[in-house]
Amino acid sequence: MRLFDTHAHYYSDQFDPDRDARLAALPGEGVTHIVCPGCDLESSRASRDLAEKYPFVHFAAGIHPEDLDHAGLEDLEEVRALCRHPKCVAVGEIGLDYYWVKGREERARSRDFFARQLELAQELDLPAIVHDRDAHRDVLDIVRAHPGVRGVFHCCAFSVPDALAAVELGWMISITGNVTFETARRVPEVAAAVPLERLMLETDAPYQTPAPHRGERNDSAYVRLVAEKIAQLRGLTAEEVAEATYQNALAFFGIQE
Repeated sequence: MRLFDTHAHYYSDQFDPDRDARLAALPGEGVTHIVCPGCDLESSRASRDLAEKYPFVHFAAGIHPEDLDHAGLEDLEEVRALCRHPKCVAVGEIGLDYYWVKGREERARSRDFFARQLELAQELDLPAIVHDRDAHRDVLDIVRAHPGVRGVFHCCAFSVPDALAAVELGWMISITGNVTFETARRVPEVAAAVPLERLMLETDAPYQTPAPHRGERNDSAYVRLVAEKIAQLRGLTAEEVAEATYQNALAFFGIQE
């Protein structure tokens, strides 16, 4: 079984004790590709450094909606430069988060940043990795306003109708370990309803650890459990889900085997 973890934050300080050991072990555990997305300039640089060190690690650069307090639009020049690196495969992690971003002016600023970074993705002909929390309508409206951009909704929290609307726009849906949670409702429905050719797998490591390992630090080895759960929901084998999503991710990120 070949596994592609399309979203994992290995610069997180949770990996400080054993980052190199875990990353070095993952190919032997079936994880053949990882995308490490940045959330600000510092983490985007750290993601680049990891991609330069490990052949199977790729990276994305961008500014997350929770990290705009100390960011300015001038920082997008460095994002642009990072995105020109040969191992950068996307602009991200970008998007909207109305759970943490509350003020009217702050939300308006985050929408502007999101739109500007989608424009950057179109300019560089890169896909976008999009975070959406409690902002579904505005996220979809901004995506519709940028029809030349392709992207993925990571750790997708859409309803089935919104997920299918995103698919109709040509976007991908990425499922993480929360599909295994006993309390999960929407995510399993989306994982079962979205066409298989539009699905990708991720861990969002070190977060979103799947059952039965909730409470532990997540890493890319657990993406196998996401594949197994989706297979159960769709009446497929885990190998079928893993291979289909692996091929989807290679094509989406433009990675040659």
